[in-house]
Amino acid sequence: MAERTLRSVFAHAALATDDPRVSVIVGTSYAAHLDAFRDGPLDTWAVRATRRVGHPNPPVCAVTACSAGSDTLMIADALLRAGRSEICVVGGVDVVTEAKRLAHSALGTMSRTGLRAFDTSHDGMVLGEGAAFLVVETPASAEARGATVHARLLGTASSNDAVGLTMPDPTGDSVVSAVQHCLRLSGTTPRDIGIFCAHGTGTVLNDEAEAAVFTRLFDGAAPGPTVFGTKGALGHSLGATGAIEAVATVQALRHRVTPPLPGLRSPLPGLRIPLSTGGAIGAGVTAGISLTLGFGGFNTCLLFERGAA
Repeated sequence: MAERTLRSVFAHAALATDDPRVSVIVGTSYAAHLDAFRDGPLDTWAVRATRRVGHPNPPVCAVTACSAGSDTLMIADALLRAGRSEICVVGGVDVVTEAKRLAHSALGTMSRTGLRAFDTSHDGMVLGEGAAFLVVETPASAEARGATVHARLLGTASSNDAVGLTMPDPTGDSVVSAVQHCLRLSGTTPRDIGIFCAHGTGTVLNDEAEAAVFTRLFDGAAPGPTVFGTKGALGHSLGATGAIEAVATVQALRHRVTPPLPGLRSPLPGLRIPLSTGGAIGAGVTAGISLTLGFGGFNTCLLFERGAA
């Protein structure tokens, strides 16, 4: 899956797979290593995948649980701003394994009936698997290549709850801090955000913490951004989800349409910002946020602006 998706993104961006200028950054939860003892470095599979597509350099690997896919974009942003790279191919890959399924069952995070984020009947998540990669490059590189710019990555920021291995901070303090820092770095305000791709796992603790974050961030920015999510349709792909949702946010901005929140019938009380039922967004909406909240307290915020394409 990693190799196939890598080949696809290089081809789509008209980049040669053996171009040494390209930095490859891969995120995952590495959950397959829970199923059986595996000798050797944890990034062996990622190194193998990049070699098979013909890339000359080993990849950078992010292993920050559910935020790993998003963190690859944050790493790319840092490399580009520091002048360490001009072009980065970034993304996340993850698969469902028996150990992963059993672990989440033991934690009580799995739903028996379906993922219904931000609904009063929410009772857990549904596992998924997938892969997504994006090309992140400097404006000068994109212009020189004649690349199609689907969106601009205006800002990235992260924080850590430091509360527990799996439980989110119910106050949402560190998540709010990450989003506010991202807004400051990009020179935007809550009123500038038109869409918000939520982590939206459908678990009671995550949904309630994220709902508190929305209220604190956007209470004075009525009506606030339209909130949507992908996990009700695609499942929670853990280390890949941040990259998949970055793609979803870019596509929503490009096509001016947000996907619906599957299973949403009765929104959580106190949510005073729009929740997507699927449909067009205003022509004036040009900026959106994608937020991921990973086990271990990893919070990552990505802020995109619609490109010319």
